[in-house]
Amino acid sequence: MTANPRPLAVTVVAWLYIAVGTIGFIAHLADFVKQHTFGLDALEIEAVETVALVSGIFLLRGRNWARWLAIAWIGFHVVLSLFDPLSKLLIHAVLCALVAWALFHRAASRHFRPRAPA
Repeated sequence: MTANPRPLAVTVVAWLYIAVGTIGFIAHLADFVKQHTFGLDALEIEAVETVALVSGIFLLRGRNWARWLAIAWIGFHVVLSLFDPLSKLLIHAVLCALVAWALFHRAASRHFRPRAPA
């Protein structure tokens, strides 16, 4: 057993990020293939989906930088939502708050502390 066990909230957020990143990457790629459009915007969208996937994988591995990347990812979506209907902004803001709590509450912070070498 590890010295800093992974809290359930961190596990849930990590797997959600993995799912969103994977599904988003595949869905957007399928759209680009169908429309025969592979411009810079396509690469940017796929990069954002890849960030979610990488963040989720490394959250499971207990990497501290991954939780900051996860917050930056959802924060980016909050900023993008400023240009959308208010309901979308509120949903992203609430998700941001929940992710922040899940990744930064006391047990999560213990999980992300560096482990002493064995």
